[in-house]
Amino acid sequence: MTSAPWFPGSSGEDAPEETLAALRRTDPVGLAQHLGDLAFLLQGLAGDPADLFTTEGRPRREFSDLLGAIQASRGALDSLEARAVVALQETTRRERWEQARDDAAHEDAATPSRSRVEKAADGSTVTDISLITRRSPHMAGRTLASARRLVATLPRIMSALAAGQIAGDAAYAVADASAVLEPDLAREVDRILGERLPELDGAGTRRWRDAVAAVAGELDPEGAALRHRRARRDRHVTMTPGQHGMATLTARLSALDAQQIHRRLSREAERRRAAGDRSGHSAVMADVLVDTVLRPGEGAPPPVTLEVGVIITDRALFRPDAGDVAHLEGYGAVPAEAVREQLLACTTPPAEGERDPFGPDGEEVRATLRRLYAHPTADELIAMDSASRPFPPAMRRFLSRRDTTCRGPFCNAQIRQYDHIVPVSRGGPTSLNNGQGLCAHCNKKEQLAAQVERVESPALPGHRVRWTGHSGAVRETGPTPLRGPSGRSGSSGRGGASGQGAASERGAASGRADGPGGEPDDGPSGEHRRL
Repeated sequence: MTSAPWFPGSSGEDAPEETLAALRRTDPVGLAQHLGDLAFLLQGLAGDPADLFTTEGRPRREFSDLLGAIQASRGALDSLEARAVVALQETTRRERWEQARDDAAHEDAATPSRSRVEKAADGSTVTDISLITRRSPHMAGRTLASARRLVATLPRIMSALAAGQIAGDAAYAVADASAVLEPDLAREVDRILGERLPELDGAGTRRWRDAVAAVAGELDPEGAALRHRRARRDRHVTMTPGQHGMATLTARLSALDAQQIHRRLSREAERRRAAGDRSGHSAVMADVLVDTVLRPGEGAPPPVTLEVGVIITDRALFRPDAGDVAHLEGYGAVPAEAVREQLLACTTPPAEGERDPFGPDGEEVRATLRRLYAHPTADELIAMDSASRPFPPAMRRFLSRRDTTCRGPFCNAQIRQYDHIVPVSRGGPTSLNNGQGLCAHCNKKEQLAAQVERVESPALPGHRVRWTGHSGAVRETGPTPLRGPSGRSGSSGRGGASGQGAASERGAASGRADGPGGEPDDGPSGEHRRL
């Protein structure tokens, strides 16, 4: 245990504000000593809690409150760690530069460039972070870069982290997604996300990254296209050795290509399992990949037409400077640049005499653009009812496009099931308003949560769902907005003059969504879809 003296107020004689003021007057050594004292106490409790966690005779609330206090402390420590990491980098840079100047006897001609000295200093900082935090050098480097962005350009996200309003992984996801942004643009994104904290309260890390992409794309349309082209140059395939004779093969591809490949592997895995393969779904997908690449003449799946939902506003499709992002079903936000060229190519019939790249069935399988309408304030699908208990195909597609990924709080999984928020057994209708897309885990909501309900909020319009845990913790989730806040502030800028957008479906047969009776469903007045 350290020998640092306690601050005034630690014995309970003074107000917490006085203790806080004393802590602010100390130096890093003093703060480290007092954190060391706290660490000694916590480590002692963790190693031997005695009867502290005895559950007999204690209400559940005591432990949920304790967990909440631990989480609040973790957010504050994550914030302090980010500041300490940046301070360590800056101090190391300064000391190395002063040392270089001293070694050169302060002669400019003999002094190495400052950027070279700072680069070497950053290498030492990363090593120190790796050794102190027990992270790999790669993760230590990413921690340093993200911490620097949090401190320098994301003050509102940093404050939310310190206050326990967002978790550390969400804050670092925002910092990581902001890596490609110029500092001024990152600060503006930070300001807008700070205003949207209530809306994103239940968001997972993928939703946070999507939010950064959507806001940045709207603020800087030209930059979004440049960032996509720059990122596309980094496509690659890597192999990481594993244990027990296994390895991990990773491919970095464009989002649309990756989604199509994943969907094809998944479809073929489902077909093989239906034919009797008893391996797990993911294991069969791996087998399909191996067969396709290494044994194309033997076990490769037959050519199929894939269906990948792409939701994009009409102006983003035809005007590169619009600033709206596109959304891939099961993936999230992508720059419109990432799908515009492919969508235009596959929606344009060949000229007379030209070969159709889709073959003789091109007219049937070519992507179809559907005109959809957005919610007047929230850019969401309008409601549609059905008399059936299961969600019909058209509704399932609506939910997949609207929700993009699982609507469970902080969940980033793909949508696998379609849930009645109010169960049918309690009178819940089969409607989009009472529906949400969930993964298999979150669809056990009746067992996982005390209450899940639709809520209406003037401050947060749209399809909001409130999840209340058995401990009383409350989180709200909403669909991924297709437009940034300024684009949703009024109807004048939505999807051109008509407020319409376009969705592309590349699917079997015509690619159109089916209605409750299996027929193409165009909704009221021929249109009833999402922007």
